[in-house]
Parts: sequence; C-alpha cells; structure tokens
Amino acid sequence: MASADLGYTPATELAALIRSKKLSPVELTHAVLDRIERLNPTVNAFVTVTAEHAITTARKAEQAVMKGEPLGPLHGLPFSVKDLALTKGVATKFGSHIFASRIGEADAPYVRRLHEAGGIMIGKTTSPEFGWKALSDSPLTGATRNPWNLDMTAGGSSAGAGAAAAAGIGPLHQGSDGAGSIRIPSAFCGIVGVKANYGRVPLWPVSNNDYATHAGPMTRTVADAALMLGVMAGADDADMSCLDAPVPDYLGQLERGVRGLRIAFSPDLGNLRVDPEVAAVVGDAALAFEGLGATVELVKPGFADTYDMIRLIWGAHYIGNYGQFLEEWRSRMDPGLVACMEEAKHWTAQEYVAMRGRKIAYWDSVRPLFERYDLLLTPTISVAAFEVGRLNPAGWPQHAWDWFPWASFSYPFNFTGQPAATVPAGFTPAGLPVGLQIVGRRLAEVTVLQAARAFETARPWADRKPIV
Repeated sequence: MASADLGYTPATELAALIRSKKLSPVELTHAVLDRIERLNPTVNAFVTVTAEHAITTARKAEQAVMKGEPLGPLHGLPFSVKDLALTKGVATKFGSHIFASRIGEADAPYVRRLHEAGGIMIGKTTSPEFGWKALSDSPLTGATRNPWNLDMTAGGSSAGAGAAAAAGIGPLHQGSDGAGSIRIPSAFCGIVGVKANYGRVPLWPVSNNDYATHAGPMTRTVADAALMLGVMAGADDADMSCLDAPVPDYLGQLERGVRGLRIAFSPDLGNLRVDPEVAAVVGDAALAFEGLGATVELVKPGFADTYDMIRLIWGAHYIGNYGQFLEEWRSRMDPGLVACMEEAKHWTAQEYVAMRGRKIAYWDSVRPLFERYDLLLTPTISVAAFEVGRLNPAGWPQHAWDWFPWASFSYPFNFTGQPAATVPAGFTPAGLPVGLQIVGRRLAEVTVLQAARAFETARPWADRKPIV
C-alpha cells in the first residue's frame, strides 16, 4: 500500500491488518515518517519528529506480532502528541522561546497510556505560545497551515494535530482543549475532535486554569476517536481532579445510533454571529438527525452570557501563570499574548473571584436544557478557516488580542465540563471545511460518540482529502 494510502487509513483498519500480519508496524511507521518528511516543510504540523525512537519501537512491535505476544489496542499504530503535553526525554516547548530547550522527565498520564497500549509516538505537534489562542502560529515554530488551503489557518491551539490528521500524517493525534482547542482546529481542518467530560482523561500537571482543560483525540474517523479515547481515559492518582469511574466501552457501543433521542439545535446559541455559509451547512447537517430517527427541535437555549467571563478569566490565568516571564521575554513572545496579559494586570482579585462565581453559577443556566434534551447541536465555529497571520477574520471586530467573538460556541462547554465533539458537516463554496458541534449531558461521551458515528454513516467524509 502506498504511503499516502497508509497515512489516511483509519487506525481501526490498520490495527486489524497488523494483528493479521498483513501489515508490518515498521512499514507503517516508515510510511508516516515519509509523509512528515514530504509535507512538514509545507504544512508545518510537527515541531519535533521522533523518527529514530519510532523506528526502534516499530521493530519491537513487529517482533511481538511475529512471536504471538499479547498486543495492546494500539499495537503498532503511530500517534502524535501536542507540544503542550509533557513527554519523557522529548522536548516540550509550549510553542515558546522560553521553553525551547526543556526536556520532559516524565510522560503525562495519557501519553504513558498511549505508549503502554502499543502506540508508536512519531513526534510533537505545533501549538501557539502556551496554547493561548485558537490560531496556528507561534513565535517559536512559525505558522502551521491548513491542508485544505495553505493560505489559511489550521486553527488552534491543537494546530499541528489538526493539520496532521487532515493531511493523512498518521491516524491518531492527541489534542487539548481549554476553550475549544481540540474542536476549533478539528473543524477548520475537517476532522473529528472529541473533548470528553472534564476529568475523564487525567492531566499532569493539572492545568492551572480552573478545571477547564481537557485532553482528547483528533482523528479522521469517529471509530478512531473512540479507540484512542478509550486508551487515554481513566482515573490516575497524579490528577486529583479526575473522575474515579470506570471507562465506558466507547468503541463497542458506537453503533447504537440516535433513534429515539431528543436533540436540540441552536444555530446561534441565542445571540452569536455566524457567517451565512457556515450557518447553511450546519443547518442542513442538523436535519440529517431526523432521518436517523431522532427528534430535532430548534431552541433558544437562554444560557447566561459568557463573553465577559472568558475575557477576564482567560487573561487572569495567563498573567498568573506566565506573567513572571514578561520582563525578560516580552520581545520574543506573541504580541497578542503580551497584550492579553498586560490588560489582565488591571483586574483585581475581587473582580476575578466575582467572575469565577458567575462561572460556577453558569451551569444553572445550561442544565435545564439538558434535562429536556439528550444532545445539543451547534456550529463548532462561526466562520470557516481564514488567512494565516490574522487574529480575527476580515469583517469581524479587530482587537489586539481578543479572538473570542468568532469562537464563542466552544468555551461555554469548557466552563460546564460537558462532553462535546466536532464532526465534519460539509464545505463552504470555497472548499473549506465546516464543523458541527455535538454537546452531550454530563458524563455522556458515549451518546456524543454514537451521534457522531450515526452522522458519519449518513454523511460520510473520510474519503475526501485535502490538496496536500
């Protein structure tokens, strides 16, 4: 099989080929590394490539297959890790000159589990500095480009993961999401991105952003996302905030469908601006669930406003976490991040605590809808991917650092911790992907994945490939 074909083949199919000895892990790893070598100079999805380690691990994986040894669920499958996740013996640079030379002493729990499941790490994918924005550039690594149109952003902060998955650089990519950072690049790049319920995937170190960050899979198919999430999830003592609960059988329960479910559809969450081309695609996608046996109702959610909330909390956490670097590193940091942190200096402890109280109370405005409905459908983002180098699309409000207006469908569900996924819903007339967001009740990732799979079956997307 050609390297491009192997790069685009789903993990579930690759795993079966490896187990039946029809595909060598070494052949697969070489094919993915070849695609990195060919495409990364253009797409810039990887900041670090661990080729030597990957080939060595692949050879051991091949020997295990030939000897008939027990094989993990990801045996011989390449995966990538975002540059915000700690990795033992491999640089974690945070997209920043400040940490450009830092080498991790231990793996984050989900990275360790991906290794233990037999996966083969091929490298670290790009992120904007400290993951601060939903765009795909950083002072350290430059711009990551969208494989569907290289002039366009890949989104962020899991920028390289989104671009790599879309470009067929292997099947499994880890992302993280503090305000939409899995779902936004997944939507811009036309792939699947899943943010499980907060605490389902343990973090270490736990992000100091008030329990908003989630780690999860970014893949080309829903089954691959279910497979990867099943490996990453589960309690770990390193994270005292994680869920101490059994991991659902995501992959085994995937085909239930949505028949009989009550699904709410909100095209604007009541008051958000959405580009007409995006609205048209998402509206058509929502109708597909009626054909799948669900009841779909147009709703006005009545959620409390979150815009002031995200702006204050976001800036406060960044100035608190990284403000000590401003004096020395300002000239080499992202100017937008610097502007965000400078504004946050003016907020008081009283203002922060009061806003955090509003954040905690926000769930009371969201919960009633999910007492009536099993799922909520929305656009993932208000816009399709726009030009690299812009913080906000043309025709939208411009600001020194505030990128939230066009990305306001995602972060409300970081505040609530609910599971949410994005799936490819279609394309704009210019050929850019549009994402459909599927939000579930608390702890109900299984229902979210089942809905995503049902939609994927009705409106398949994985055979459509970008220009690279």
